[in-house]
Amino acid sequence: MHDDTTRLTRVLARKDVLALAFGAMIGWGWIVMTGNWIQSAGSLGAIVAFLLGGAVIVLVGLTYAELASAMPQVGGEHVYSYRALGHFASFLCTWAITLGYVSVVSFEAVALPTVVEHLFPNYAVGRMWTIAGWDVNATWVAVGVAGSVAMTWINYLGVRTAALVQKVVTLLILVVGIMFITGALFEGNTTTLDPLFNVKEGVIGGIMAVIIMVPFMFVGFDVIPQAAEEIDLPFREIGRVLMISVVLAVFWYALIILGTALMLEPSALAESSLAVPDAMQAVFQAPWAGNLMILAGIAGIITSWNAFYIGGSRAIYALAHAGMLPAFLARLHPKHRTPTNAILVMGLLSAIAPFFGRPALVWLVVAGGLGIVIAYLFVALSFVVLRRREPELHRPFRVRHGKTVGALSVLLSIALIGLYLPGSPSALSMAEWGIFAVWMLLGLALYGWSRCRYGVGYSDTMMRRELEGESSPD
Repeated sequence: MHDDTTRLTRVLARKDVLALAFGAMIGWGWIVMTGNWIQSAGSLGAIVAFLLGGAVIVLVGLTYAELASAMPQVGGEHVYSYRALGHFASFLCTWAITLGYVSVVSFEAVALPTVVEHLFPNYAVGRMWTIAGWDVNATWVAVGVAGSVAMTWINYLGVRTAALVQKVVTLLILVVGIMFITGALFEGNTTTLDPLFNVKEGVIGGIMAVIIMVPFMFVGFDVIPQAAEEIDLPFREIGRVLMISVVLAVFWYALIILGTALMLEPSALAESSLAVPDAMQAVFQAPWAGNLMILAGIAGIITSWNAFYIGGSRAIYALAHAGMLPAFLARLHPKHRTPTNAILVMGLLSAIAPFFGRPALVWLVVAGGLGIVIAYLFVALSFVVLRRREPELHRPFRVRHGKTVGALSVLLSIALIGLYLPGSPSALSMAEWGIFAVWMLLGLALYGWSRCRYGVGYSDTMMRRELEGESSPD
């Protein structure tokens, strides 16, 4: 079986896990996008979009919660899809969601220098080159690279260090968010909520335009299954904490939209580049309040960045540990018990991102979103298959009405994938399809090499050991 030198250590408590998942879902996007959401769908329309989109994520989250409690091993999706769908499906599922994780850490490496620009205008100097009409400046790149190096170092030192950073920074976001929401409820004016729905563009069309963005905003709860082998909780609690984190995020986004709509009239929203900090400034009628909200946004960058370093590195580690990627990516640090080479790969990809400037990263984020929803489909299918094939499997967190939840999760995951396909208003561009194709071809080449080098029998043995290596602590 496994000895102590080849296993991750269970050190994450309930608060660590909740901060990890909630912090992952609450990144920088709400600071930038809230104004756009309200303009696209109307104030109530934007809230409805997040409640509907959140309901889809809750259903998918339920399938994750049951499977994570039944198979609390590192890699999450990798383990479920292997058990239900087999070797190649497991690789495709995990490699697809790894693209999602890489897209988020790359996005945050570009978000950090962007938000610093709001605190220190015109700091970006030393033009290097232009990509898609956007000048890439040396000081701007330096901030993104420095942030990537810092996040790599935090994760290299061990999951305890990363979890501590996550808790502290998530607490800061919550405190500022509660200040804003309570202030807006007392100081805001309901007349600024008009229009409740975007009648000009069509009520349904406006709501759909916001729902399209929901999967990317909620990605993060799936970091819990990735790090399941490092969670020190009864297995039933892993599923519960995952669901609590998703519900908290749904309420967070809905309340932030409400607070912003209460404080800013449509004309002010149209002129604002960062609606939430402007609304915060309007609540307290002081510039410091707006800057405090921008700091909360920086905190959101850190929590999201940190969580996806953990998720991405564990996904890469799980594939390598099973012989589906080169073995050097499965190396654990002898002292810190972290998958060091997998973390360094995430750090390298994150550090490269700022060199491509802001426009190129939009392509990466959208391509990453497709990877994420493909993984959701694989997990939903795994849930359905295992419910049918292994009804006796011990499921500490068992979802009620499993057949209905499973079928809805599969159908809704397919619908989410449809949003990215040609013919949809939000279809991928040629550049985005190019990124997705290059990533999948790179993965298939590494998978093919690893399969020839180690053989399917090696993978089957390692996965069997992984699945058998746990005794339930509850």
